[in-house]
Amino acid sequence: MKKYTYTEKKDTRSGFGDGLAELGNENDNVVALCADLTGSLKMDAFAQAHPERFFQVGIAEANMMGVAAGLTIGGKIPFTGTFANFSTSRVYDQIRQSIAYSDKNVKICASHAGLTLGEDGATHQVLEDIGMMKMLPGMTVINPCDYNQTKQATKAIADHHGPVYLRFGRPKVPVFMNEPFEVGKAITLQEGSDVSIFATGHLVWEAILAHEILHAEGIHADVINIHTIKPLDEKAVLASAGKTKCVVTAEEHMLNGGLGDSIAQVLSRNNPVPIEYVGVNDSFGESGTPEELMEKYGLNADAIVRAAKAAIARKA
Repeated sequence: MKKYTYTEKKDTRSGFGDGLAELGNENDNVVALCADLTGSLKMDAFAQAHPERFFQVGIAEANMMGVAAGLTIGGKIPFTGTFANFSTSRVYDQIRQSIAYSDKNVKICASHAGLTLGEDGATHQVLEDIGMMKMLPGMTVINPCDYNQTKQATKAIADHHGPVYLRFGRPKVPVFMNEPFEVGKAITLQEGSDVSIFATGHLVWEAILAHEILHAEGIHADVINIHTIKPLDEKAVLASAGKTKCVVTAEEHMLNGGLGDSIAQVLSRNNPVPIEYVGVNDSFGESGTPEELMEKYGLNADAIVRAAKAAIARKA
């Protein structure tokens, strides 16, 4: 069993900001656009170092998407930045028509996703965004788990041609990932034969904690970090499920349309096995601290442990 520890907690949005700043120094074609949230998206360093390549569009998210699409025609690689709710729900028509339909090379970077936005409440806690974006043809959807992986993902998508939705968060979370990032390539964190746990985003650390609890009880779990939800690493999913014969998915997102749906589709076509889901079940969020909300909505290690035991029982 691998032992994962951390010495600090950092917000994933800072991973995006630092990755973008490095890209600005390395690639003259990278440009950045922000909808009046430069500080919240940690885009300050890029803006200060490259003012000629930074565009503050104000509270005009739909216009930002149109401008970004236009910039790609001249060979630029635009990174747009605003909250996840405003990056998807508010501008879905513009993304569909101006970016996805014509396969524009726009990187839609979305912070403050999920319940862990916290006290801002349900109006800002988007839980449908992964489903919305993965349904768009040609859209790559990435949901990294910590500061390191978010920074790596930010840099990697500059070299990936086509529209990308990059989702990250506000709270400080453990920094623990050292494995190299590759778009579309899942990362196996723990190996076991009793149950497969596929986790994404902030739930990856909770899956690691769940693994420790299960291991202490003699239950051995595969733990796999699915940072790229589309294209899904189907080979990794099928290999793990074929070994363990039961599956748990864990995500800070609505059950409808999220990671669990994607994995269930792959398994139903190829190898149907019992599957349990950890996510938000057809509900909006509410105001509260991230910790309180993750506990109330069952998005933590204890919930993953219960789901794993339920999946194993169904297998038996």
